[in-house]
Amino acid sequence: MEKRGLEDGVLELAAATTRLEAARALVERIGGCLYADDRPDPNHLPFRGLITVVTDQPAAVHEVGDVGVYLVLRRLKKPGPAAALGLFPLVRAEGMSHEDADAHWRDVHGPLALEHHGHMSHYTQLSVVENLSGLPLDGFALCGFESLEDLRERFYSTDDGPGVIARDVACFADLKRSPRRLIVTEQRFPVNGR
Repeated sequence: MEKRGLEDGVLELAAATTRLEAARALVERIGGCLYADDRPDPNHLPFRGLITVVTDQPAAVHEVGDVGVYLVLRRLKKPGPAAALGLFPLVRAEGMSHEDADAHWRDVHGPLALEHHGHMSHYTQLSVVENLSGLPLDGFALCGFESLEDLRERFYSTDDGPGVIARDVACFADLKRSPRRLIVTEQRFPVNGR
C-alpha cells in the first residue's frame, strides 16, 4: 500500500457532542466549524453536532466533546456549497486495520461516491488519525447538497447507485457498528475574528 503524507489533507481536532450550545460558543470564541443537527427531537441521534478546529487549546475541545474527541485529517474531495449535509460517522469493517479501511475509503469509495452521488455539491472525508477519547470511530463523511430535498430525494444520481455504494461501503465500513447519520448545517467561525 502506498504511504500518503500530510500534504493530502489538514490535521484538525474534532469533537462529537450532545452539547450544541457549548460547542457553538467554543467555535465562536476560537474559530472553526460546527456541524449541527438542530432537529427538534434528537433522542434517536448518537450526538447532536461535530466541531472541527485548529487550536492550541485542546482542553477546551475535550470539555465539549462529551461523545468523543479525535485528531482528524480533513480531505476535501469535492469543494462546493452545501445547504444541507449528511454527516456519516464510520467504524471500519471487522478484521480491517484503520489504514487499510481508510485507504479504501480514500482511493476507491471517494471516486465511486462522486460518480453515483451526482447531485452532491460538496464532499469531505474526516479520517480519524487518533481517537483521543470517547466513542471509537474511524472517520466522518460529510456529503453536501444544495438543498435538504436534494439530500433526501436525490442522494443517488444513477439507478445502480444504491447497490454499488452499499456493496462498496461494506468493503471498508461496518454499518451495524457505525452510528446513525446526522443531517447537519455547517456554521463557520473565523479564527480570532479573521
